[in-house]
Amino acid sequence: MLKIAIVKDCKATREGLETIVNLSPDCRCVCVCEAVEEALCLIPRQKPDVVLMDIRLPKMSGVECVARLKELLPSVPVIVVTVNQDPDHVFRALRAGASGYLLRREKPEKVLNAIRYARDGGVPMSAVIARKVLKHFQSQAVNTAEVEKLSPREREILALILPGLINKEIADRLGVSVESIRWHLKNIYRKLHVHSRTEAASKFRPHT
Repeated sequence: MLKIAIVKDCKATREGLETIVNLSPDCRCVCVCEAVEEALCLIPRQKPDVVLMDIRLPKMSGVECVARLKELLPSVPVIVVTVNQDPDHVFRALRAGASGYLLRREKPEKVLNAIRYARDGGVPMSAVIARKVLKHFQSQAVNTAEVEKLSPREREILALILPGLINKEIADRLGVSVESIRWHLKNIYRKLHVHSRTEAASKFRPHT
């Protein structure tokens, strides 16, 4: 059973997400918060498997909440669920440590699949957000000096991170173990001086 925490200030949206989660046979809501201060107090106690986070919250932003939660619970994925499509908000959230970005209009099944996907190491995004992210990555200049530090296998893995493949999918694609992928990822993070898959991907664009 996946334990889910929700951080939303809008009562209707908050209750809607809670209903979606609790009607699922493999998920249950263990914590519902209206503001960042409440979330930072309650969520670490509940130790959820996934957090659903809004961007616009009273007093303190959801982006800041993501960053502070990742300090407290680094292994817990946080999925932003919002109406905001502004690229600046998207990338600020991802840089803060968000594991996914969904628009609030997504159907219940998409939200539940995103929760499961994030828990398994994936990076769920609404299609329109994924396009914005991909366009941004493709427009970035490659930091040649940093990328050249990577081995051919590490570059291969980094190229597969870009479209959002999880560790098992990468392992299956390359014919190696999940443990091997984790080991390579640690080396990639160290060489690129980053702390997440999103940061690593932002420094790399495959050559065409």
